[in-house]
Amino acid sequence: MNPPSPAIVTQSAVSPLPRWALLLLCLAYLVPGFVGRQPWKSADITAFGYMLELAGGRTEWLSPLLGGMPPETDGLLPYWLGAWALQASAGWLAPEMAARLPFVGLLVLTLVATWYGVYYLARSPGAQPVAFAFGGEAAPADYARAIADGALLALLACLGLAQLSHEITSYLVQLACTTLLFFAVAAMPYRTLAPAIALVAGSLGLTLAGAPAVAALLALGSVLVAVIAPGQGTRKRRLAWAWTICAVALVAAGMAWGLDLWRWRMALASGGGKEWQSLARLFLWFGWPAWPLALWTLWRWRRQIASRPGHPHLLLPLWFTAISVAATILTQPSDRALLLGLPALAALAAFALPTLSRSVGALIDWFTLLFFTVSALAIWVIWIAMQTGVPAKPAANVAKLAPGFVPEFSLLAFVTALAATAGWCALVWWRASRSRAPIWKSLVLPAGGAVLGWLLLLTLWLPLLDYARSYAPQMRAVNAALGPMPGCVQTVGLSRAQVAALQYHGQLSLQRAGLQDECDWLIADIASWPASERMVNGALWEQIATIPRPTDKNDHLLVFRRAGPAR
Repeated sequence: MNPPSPAIVTQSAVSPLPRWALLLLCLAYLVPGFVGRQPWKSADITAFGYMLELAGGRTEWLSPLLGGMPPETDGLLPYWLGAWALQASAGWLAPEMAARLPFVGLLVLTLVATWYGVYYLARSPGAQPVAFAFGGEAAPADYARAIADGALLALLACLGLAQLSHEITSYLVQLACTTLLFFAVAAMPYRTLAPAIALVAGSLGLTLAGAPAVAALLALGSVLVAVIAPGQGTRKRRLAWAWTICAVALVAAGMAWGLDLWRWRMALASGGGKEWQSLARLFLWFGWPAWPLALWTLWRWRRQIASRPGHPHLLLPLWFTAISVAATILTQPSDRALLLGLPALAALAAFALPTLSRSVGALIDWFTLLFFTVSALAIWVIWIAMQTGVPAKPAANVAKLAPGFVPEFSLLAFVTALAATAGWCALVWWRASRSRAPIWKSLVLPAGGAVLGWLLLLTLWLPLLDYARSYAPQMRAVNAALGPMPGCVQTVGLSRAQVAALQYHGQLSLQRAGLQDECDWLIADIASWPASERMVNGALWEQIATIPRPTDKNDHLLVFRRAGPAR
């Protein structure tokens, strides 16, 4: 006999979150970060560089090169998506915005798939709240909708989602494909076509995005969930889906084998206590505030987790989260691996909502209110200091950290930030004065605060962030040193991001040193100079400039002019 559900929910507690409010919140989260900014260092502009090379026909589609270097990540799909978008929009849209369009769609897909995946999980019999003796418990569809709203709010509130979900890298593709797999397995007992499409797209997309091992492990857990956590499906239907998942996983594995995408990137923390402390800090802030609620879910639903038959609303997100956490510990970069587990973590957090006491909900509200209000106030104060010089100390700190930065005023950014701040105040007033019945209420302020902070940063601070995180200021200085019409430029020891920046911002024709000797200019990374005599004869070059990135003391480019005849 299954243990009783810990969820005690009345019909009044599942009143829906207004659709216009949820859509507006998602829009305010989606647009900043994709619109109006420069490509940032370093994964963002590196991926953009490969997309430009593919779109321009300067490299092979199955083995793209940038400055003669293959990608650090093995996934091809992100570069293909960006290159196709660049080719389709050539001449009528800025290249950096054109390359982002598919990734805007991927983030939208992630949010939608998370909502529907959790909705179908909450429809399963084991997830339902306790039935009252005289009625009045929440209706299954209304309860599932309220839980799905809470999961989407929890995902938006996760601090680690903001930047990585707005970069045009393989990690956003992996996130969207992982969420598609999550939705496919959750919806299998109720739908056929949509889960089948999501299963194929998620498995093949995750493989082509450079994560075939993750795709295989997620498929393995999905088969187990389909078999031992039946939901509402018949035994025949469950077995059919289990064989389907296996077949798609085998096709994805074969495709990875054919494209030579299988790589083992095991990198267990070996730097002693400091590296483990860094991982602990990452776990602490990256999934905040979803992970404390997820732990509460595991505690309150512990009997259901261990019961037989299993419950898909617990086992499925638990498996997806566990794979992400394991990848975070065992691979690099850690934060990118942890990103894939955020939708499942948000799903676990959502099932804590019907079990929270009023005092815990009030604690979440007060902590969130103080944290995000103070953060928003700090963003406004520093912006005012940048514009006016008052207060003096924040203005001095900005001048010290970003030397040479000249503040800009944008009326559109100011009005948008002002409207977002007014919206936050209205949200706080609503939360304090309205009914405390809806179960998603405890995640309204965390999600609203996270969206507010992200929007303020990407409006008021956008010029400063572009100056600090893009290569544009350094490339302008390089162009000034080279002068007009420099012709071809040789390079020594440049990273992929530096090559992409020189080609995009500097509009330079680059050649790797040693391949030819007809260029009159040479650019080298300071860490790679002096170069090997087999690559460059240093006696033939005269250094004319050392150009740093204004906000990075360790990033310097050396500019040389030919001092002797070409060999």
